[in-house]
Amino acid sequence: CLIALVSIFTIKSSIDKIAKSAGDVPTATETPTKPQLDEQTDSPTEEALDENENSEETASNIPTVDSQKQTKKKTSFASPMDMSTAKISKEYSMDMVIYNLTLDQYMTHPGLDFEAPQGSGVKAVADGTITEVYTDDAYGITIEITHQGGYISRYCNLATDKLCEKGDTVKKGQVISNIGKSALYESMDKAHLHFELLKNGKVCDPTKVISN
Repeated sequence: CLIALVSIFTIKSSIDKIAKSAGDVPTATETPTKPQLDEQTDSPTEEALDENENSEETASNIPTVDSQKQTKKKTSFASPMDMSTAKISKEYSMDMVIYNLTLDQYMTHPGLDFEAPQGSGVKAVADGTITEVYTDDAYGITIEITHQGGYISRYCNLATDKLCEKGDTVKKGQVISNIGKSALYESMDKAHLHFELLKNGKVCDPTKVISN
């Protein structure tokens, strides 16, 4: 009996070892077939394609702006004086010399002279910015206003430079000074405003642009 029991235990132990060894043998992994590999590639989905199409449509609807294309309203000019009390006493004349009473000689005249009672208000001919306030040796107290379109208006023979300052923004018709007698070159003339208009740095005939 003892020998039989020992034999049984020995056989059972051998069987367990064989079974355990069989469980440790690695099994072959399944190799994905070609269709499975194709499914795993990063291909765009229908949702992604739809999103791309929507993005392209949105981008095409965005308006483009040409930075070189600028629209500016044309500047309109008014008289620098109240013409009910003023008159033009000397015309613009750069093609022909005219007589200067103070200097007793014939010379060109780069502006218009508006004769009016001394102290009469001088008005800005258009909207703009005051860019110069100074006393000119020939034409006295002077104010310059820069406007759109390359124009600069110049007001000379003024009584004061205290009603405005360089850098001020002014509106058309705003009083910026008064008529005086500060111009040495025209000191023998009656009280008047010596007015000049420049286009791109060159004097031009103010009557060509002043509408009223």
